[in-house]
Amino acid sequence: MVKVKVNLQPIVSNLNLPTVLKTAILPGDSFERLFIATLVGEIYYVGNEAMGTFLDIRQKIIKLGTRNGGYDERGLLGLAFHPYFNYNGLFYLHYSVAGTQGPGAIPEPFEPNPCEPETLNLQWRNREEQYDHIDTVEEWAVQMNGVPQMRRTLLNLRRPFANHNGVNSLNFSPETGKLVLTTGDGGAGYDPFNLSQNDMEIAGKIIEIDVDQGAFITNPPIVTRFDELPQPIIDTLTVIAKGVRNITGIAYQRYLNQYIKYVGNVGQDLVESVYAFTEHNPIPIRQLLLAASMNSMPNPEGFINFGWRGWEGTFPTTIIRECTNNQSFSEKTIAFYNEAVETSVLKIKPLTCYYHQDPRPDKFGGTALTGVQPYMGKAIPELTGSVLFTDFVRDEGSQPGRGVLAYTRIRTDCKTSDYSVIETDYNFGTQSSYYVSLGTNLDQTRLYLGVYGSMNVTDYNLGTVFEIVSK
Repeated sequence: MVKVKVNLQPIVSNLNLPTVLKTAILPGDSFERLFIATLVGEIYYVGNEAMGTFLDIRQKIIKLGTRNGGYDERGLLGLAFHPYFNYNGLFYLHYSVAGTQGPGAIPEPFEPNPCEPETLNLQWRNREEQYDHIDTVEEWAVQMNGVPQMRRTLLNLRRPFANHNGVNSLNFSPETGKLVLTTGDGGAGYDPFNLSQNDMEIAGKIIEIDVDQGAFITNPPIVTRFDELPQPIIDTLTVIAKGVRNITGIAYQRYLNQYIKYVGNVGQDLVESVYAFTEHNPIPIRQLLLAASMNSMPNPEGFINFGWRGWEGTFPTTIIRECTNNQSFSEKTIAFYNEAVETSVLKIKPLTCYYHQDPRPDKFGGTALTGVQPYMGKAIPELTGSVLFTDFVRDEGSQPGRGVLAYTRIRTDCKTSDYSVIETDYNFGTQSSYYVSLGTNLDQTRLYLGVYGSMNVTDYNLGTVFEIVSK
């Protein structure tokens, strides 16, 4: 593949952790502004040589960084603007709610042991008490005076663990006009309760919400399963895919007369994966419920399954243990062999993968995929028509930490493709630079990169948003 070099042009600095980067045209305006949502709950806009605060919901966000030394995957996770935002002022938020901290679903870190079958069949019981926090999806509107106001709650989701809640989790589909919610598997590791493959569980899915159907429910119930939802909400929901571990949103690229959908699925121990698909068969929730009541399964043909927890990208999900007699080697054991077999013919193959350990000189060892975006602009001709992705930090064990930007070519058949690292020309000095988000503008001709100087959300104001420009 062609070696590509780009420049990083700073747009705004001294931000908190920039989680979502996307553009929109405010009601009454005629030009796009870049909106930046931070994990702690701020939303800024930048445009026309000015920066302002669009919304500040920090008081609504759960207290972050109270565990694991300040690292946190909760917070303000999703921001999406209605396709007619410029006219109706509607936008949508996904965040972890203040005051909902719970003890978690299980007390200890989870690792399956194939020699102890009970560890492979854990059940999430007593869900109303054994959970970590509650996430909410809300509809907001910009009022006539320009001030945003919350209109209604679409979903309240009880989450078993603190991590794997998705990021950049709300986007609108240009194919259907519906709001798309991407949910992680609920957290811990190895999906302890196998929520991602269970059709009744909301966790581990890609869901479409018909926000124009107008299901106004006062105080929707707090749920974990589709069969716990009231009928008016059920009627607005469709499932696109399952088998998700943790996901960096969904991106759409218009190519000829179809849309290619791109999804980044964060790996467990071995592989980070970017998926692409065109044809798919969404299943309405009411159809899933009907099939469950008849003890049958809906027709799975065309339904997207990413394979987790049986598969991690191109590999069966694997437990890694160091070899005590030789530290340079490790023992790799398939964790869920039966599930890997069962889902082997149902799952789709990744468009491209990169690995946590890779001996090839032109590749890199990754840690966590943080963004996937197509690029249709011409300002960086070597990347026109490509799909870019970011990894949090190159896994080399060195300090300061450095994120990675890479790309792969689109394939209309969505078959496997190789990738190449993009060289970025910017001097971060002694400051760490973790690549935490990737965004684009409305017509996908500009690219934005969110960088943070620490792994901890409690280290404030260390964020910078760049535009990726031609070298």
